[in-house]
Amino acid sequence: MLQFDSEQLKHFISVQDYSLTQEKFELYYSEKYDMLVTYPKPTNEELGKYYDNSDYISHTDSNKSLFEKMYQLVKKNAISSKVTLLNSLRSESKTVLDIGTGTADFLNAMYLNGWSVVGIEPNSKAREIASKKFEKSTIQHQIIFESLMQLQVKDFQKFDVITMWHVLEHVPDVQSYILQLKSMLKPNGTLIIAVPNFKSYDALYYGKFWAAYDVPRHLWHFSKKAIKLLFEKEQMEVIKIFPMKMDSFYVSLLSEKYKTGKMNFFNGFLIGLQSNIKAILSDEYSSHIFIIKNKKIDLN
Repeated sequence: MLQFDSEQLKHFISVQDYSLTQEKFELYYSEKYDMLVTYPKPTNEELGKYYDNSDYISHTDSNKSLFEKMYQLVKKNAISSKVTLLNSLRSESKTVLDIGTGTADFLNAMYLNGWSVVGIEPNSKAREIASKKFEKSTIQHQIIFESLMQLQVKDFQKFDVITMWHVLEHVPDVQSYILQLKSMLKPNGTLIIAVPNFKSYDALYYGKFWAAYDVPRHLWHFSKKAIKLLFEKEQMEVIKIFPMKMDSFYVSLLSEKYKTGKMNFFNGFLIGLQSNIKAILSDEYSSHIFIIKNKKIDLN
């Protein structure tokens, strides 16, 4: 478990759960890890109520409103890019575990590309939608599980690839979770993590209204340095980092809603674009994808 001494943490910003409860939370900065920590941290029992939101778009396939249509379009393009990324990897048997699979659009796309797929989704409504997408498949085993523990009980073989698209920031005990991921990955397997970046221009511009703080669902707020340090502790290394350029537009649009009370598409697009342009020099995009492998042991 990540441990922080009080003298290690400095108050960074006061934020609010704009999407649901309107409760206030504090973010503290750890210089040691170069990351932010959400306080107070809800207990595991309390966390569930913060996800009980009909507007939590990743748990539905809704495309009724203009915002939902835009989200589904962005998601479709993102899935295409993710499929291309995974297909470029040299995988032994093309097995993938997607953690936080939502309604399983990405997982279904991987299945259609010839991969053996397994997904984990804690939300029961999203899990039901996800499972229905595989009802007509030829897969004999269970595909969608509620938790890593439930999957481990089934004694699955290790995976070539494990993906977590904007999930690590939700995990209560990051360090022990990384160990679990490592144990389920083949020795030469690949772990793919995507997380928001609190050092991006859109984060700096919107401040307390930045939608990707998403407290208290986001318990941790990582920098590139933080991801490298956390995985190095478990003998894993980041070998590549890619930007998620579309995230700045989605996050900026949602941040506009939190800041002004309405969807300002023009301003959201403008700040999202500025964030990507500034990141050309700073290399601090709204979100990053990290390609992570087990460290090679030097036998010499």
